[in-house]
Amino acid sequence: MWQRLRQGLWRTRDGLTGGLADLFLGGKQIDASILDEIETRLLLADVGVDVTRAITDSLAAALKRNELGDLPAVLRALRAQMVAVLAPVQLPLEIPAAPRPFVILVIGVNGAGKTTTIGKLAERLQRDGHRLLLAAGDTFRAAAIEQLAVWGERVGAPVIAQKTGADSAAVIFDALASARARDLDMVIADTAGRLHNKRNLMEELKKIRRTIAKFDARLPVESLLVLDGGTGQNAIAQARDFHEAIGVTGIAVTKLDGTAKGGVLLAIARQLAIPIRYIGVGEAVDDLKPFVAEDFVDALLGVEP
Repeated sequence: MWQRLRQGLWRTRDGLTGGLADLFLGGKQIDASILDEIETRLLLADVGVDVTRAITDSLAAALKRNELGDLPAVLRALRAQMVAVLAPVQLPLEIPAAPRPFVILVIGVNGAGKTTTIGKLAERLQRDGHRLLLAAGDTFRAAAIEQLAVWGERVGAPVIAQKTGADSAAVIFDALASARARDLDMVIADTAGRLHNKRNLMEELKKIRRTIAKFDARLPVESLLVLDGGTGQNAIAQARDFHEAIGVTGIAVTKLDGTAKGGVLLAIARQLAIPIRYIGVGEAVDDLKPFVAEDFVDALLGVEP
């Protein structure tokens, strides 16, 4: 599992640590120029200005204490700082036994990978013994309904859908009623991809939340925001707006295998403090992984666990 994670994060790792060893050739000791190089690499990986400054300040202090004599020492110090930033947002998704159904409302902008994340998540949760159905709440795109139906067939989960253009809230209400009638544990609901700065589309999400409360105000709801890791710092702006609109309770960061900006998770952790539930590091079903801070940092830096 760690090797797959390592492979998925190779682009960001290459930008962060690739060639660092060359800076130590000839027995060169770490100095301010090497710290400047590390700072540049952190910024290019979209770690963010605040986190980068905190890390480099810590490294500078360690340098003054003569604690950074070689590359392994630098990597150990980097690892400790990164884990400290990420550990507070390592909070796995908890699914209460009652009341049923538990609702996972999957939200995010167009192209972030919501529907694919739903399919992979359904596969994982069913392997864990949960009985669930999928709700095709993205009624604006026929392709989204069809894609979710394909995933439902693939993972063996029923899909509740209506025609294109139907009321998304009505689809999700029907899904809740169906899940309760079948005594299922969970409903995973797709929603239309939306630009985070479009007020009317955010209002639709609020309507869906009101509909869930109308069905049963006791139902626990995970508002899972899917972010494309390749968007870098723009992902933070998206998360802020969604959080202000409906209250994001968890984040899944996708497509980390296709970007060198995987450091954005540290910026998300520092600026938003919203739990990171899952990360996507490939196209296979098993490439959606629960977020574990130490595993992520080890794979990012190429450090053996």
